[in-house]
This record gives sequence, structure tokens and C-alpha cells, in this order.
Amino acid sequence: MNKVKKFFYSQKAAPYVFILPFVLTILLFWIVPIANGVLLSFQDVLKEKWVGFNNYSRLISDKMFYKAIYNSVKYMIGTLILLIPFPMLFASLLNSKLMKGANFFKSVYFLPALTSVVVAGTIFRLMFGEMDTALANQIIGLFGHSPIKWLKGEWTSYFALLLVACWRWTGVNILYFLAGLQNISTDIYEAASIDGATKWQQFIKISFPLLKPTTVYVLTISIYAGLSMFLESFMLWKGNNSPRNIGLTIVGYLYRQGIEKRAMGYACAVGLVLLIIVMIINMIQLVATGTFKKEER
Repeated sequence: MNKVKKFFYSQKAAPYVFILPFVLTILLFWIVPIANGVLLSFQDVLKEKWVGFNNYSRLISDKMFYKAIYNSVKYMIGTLILLIPFPMLFASLLNSKLMKGANFFKSVYFLPALTSVVVAGTIFRLMFGEMDTALANQIIGLFGHSPIKWLKGEWTSYFALLLVACWRWTGVNILYFLAGLQNISTDIYEAASIDGATKWQQFIKISFPLLKPTTVYVLTISIYAGLSMFLESFMLWKGNNSPRNIGLTIVGYLYRQGIEKRAMGYACAVGLVLLIIVMIINMIQLVATGTFKKEER
């Protein structure tokens, strides 16, 4: 007992004691559920029957599964295009000495992220309603356009989903990039100004390259968020049944199979395939951005 107590009070044990809660959390909320999901994916849970690879072979020939993947990837690409370059530019403006009231704008930009997705989804569903009085139809009516059934068309509903994403997450990404910009020494910008560099040249030659770690992080979480999107779609269509499945995402399909149809084994197979897709995309992204090369140095 004394030896154990002595070990825990020693300097050698201190690092392990500090990381122990983190390790236990990972084991409890990540490793164990994944292992359990792998086992369930080889079963028909309701019949309590081992089915082997039947769930995966069914997945390969499931057209609705590919439709869900297509919708999720399309949404992810749209969010990457909008939620990385524009927040980076807005953060540069907020970081500028010429910007007045920067703290006010930081609060305003971040406020949507604190809003419940349920509330936001309901508001946007009303905004993009079919009635003439819906806000979106009133806006296009000013330009002489007839009302649109926004949430029944593939590309108009895609626009609505992207608008929800931009409204909620632009401010968060701005704060990430702003934190990265504030870690860059002002001496570099002053030296560039003395050499005659314009603000745009300073952004391209200084800010953008030095924001690489922040950009990699934002890119990583944006890929994950894009592929795991569900609640926004669920709230826009008041459920998981959008017209012609135009709003069905991979997580929505997992929900449909596991919760609505109670096919937990098949849902676990869908979830594991999603995990593999996310890991592959993130690995490609990390290799392409040279993250591992930097660590080797």
C-alpha cells in the first residue's frame, strides 16, 4: 500500500494521473461504443441473430444509402467553400486596426452558435415556407419573381440548408481565425508595410500562410460537421421524410434505420461506414496539407 501511495505522489506518476480522466473518457464514450457498434453491425438485433456480413452486403446494394451519402458530401463541400475563405477574410477585417467596434461584432457573429438548432430550424422553415407571406418569397417577390416551394426543390432546399449552416457557424470560424491572426507578431506586418506591401499583399503573403494550423483545424471540424449534419435537415422538414429524400443525410438515414425502423444492426453498419469515410477524408486532407511532414521535423 505504501509503495502504491508513494508511486502516485511521485513526479513520474504525475503525467499519467493528469491524463487518466481523458483516457477514461475516451474509453468510455468512444472506444467502447465503437466496439459495441462493430459487434451489433454483424447482428439482427431484434431477432437476436448473428447475420455476419449480411448488413454490409445489403448496404452495398442500397440505393437510398448512396443517396444519403451524395446529399451529405454535397452539403459538406458547400460548407467548406463558404465557411473557410469568408470567415478568414472577416477575421482579417476584425483584426485590422481600422476596424471600429470589433468586440461588438465578435459578439454578434458568435450569437447564432448559441441559438438552439431546434429554434433556428423552425425559424428558417417558416422563412422558406410555401406561402406568399414567407420571408424568402417576399424577397424574391420584390424582383418580380413568383413564389417558390423552397423546401421541395433539390437545389433550393440545398440553398436553405447552406444558409442555416452559414448563419450558425460563420461566427465560430471567424473567432478561430481571429485567434490565429492574433498569434502572428505585428512586427511582421510593420516590416511588410515599410517595404510597401499593401493590405491584400500582407494577407496573401503573411496571414494566409501563417494561418495554416488554424485552417487545418477548421477544415477538419468542418468536414466532420458537414458529414454528420442531421438536426438542421430534421427541423427544416419537420421530420426525417423530405420530398424525394432531398434532405436525407447519412446520419438521417442511420436514424431512419435504427430509430424509425428499429434495424439497429443495419444502422450500426451505416454508422461504421460513415466513420470510415470521415477518417479517410480527414487522413487525405491531413496528408495533403503536410501536417505529418511538419510533425516529422
